[in-house]
Amino acid sequence: MLKELVLRNRSYRRFYQNEAISKAQLREWIDLARLGASGRNAQSLKYLTITDQNLCKQVFENLAWAGYLSDWPGPIEGEQPVAYVIMLNDERLSKNYFCDDGIAVQNLLLGAVEAGFGGCILRAFKENNLRELLNISEDYSMIQVVALGKPKEQVVLDEMKNDDIKYWRDENGVHHVPKRCLDDIVIGEL
Repeated sequence: MLKELVLRNRSYRRFYQNEAISKAQLREWIDLARLGASGRNAQSLKYLTITDQNLCKQVFENLAWAGYLSDWPGPIEGEQPVAYVIMLNDERLSKNYFCDDGIAVQNLLLGAVEAGFGGCILRAFKENNLRELLNISEDYSMIQVVALGKPKEQVVLDEMKNDDIKYWRDENGVHHVPKRCLDDIVIGEL
């Protein structure tokens, strides 16, 4: 069951924009993030959720999408995210969030996938614009933006060839993600 969720948890960049996500649903997924491990148990991660569609459009304008798809500016109207979770670190609690963000966002996205949704982690964003737009205090460092919605694209995993890590889309719009083989990443079994 867990492996199935992990396999379905891909970076989705196109969504059914008419499929809303409720604030209650976002809170459930953030609760999964909250329950994960935390370095030194600092629990310094904080979250800002956005479901207001006018704000979602403004957040969208401050994001960069799919670096390897240089000719693709991002999802078109009708395929854009319907919700965002901004992950922040409360600098007053801890300056170092270790690997907490990875644990938390994986838990959040696994919850989304289990509920039939998906998302994309974005670390390329116009921080100053988002801080002003969303009134984010300087007490919080901005870690990532998680775009969420009901996936409107197929993402498949391919066996990596020639160490080429670049994802790509085929003529049918299927998103291909090369993955290293298990034998290539296990360097020993003592």
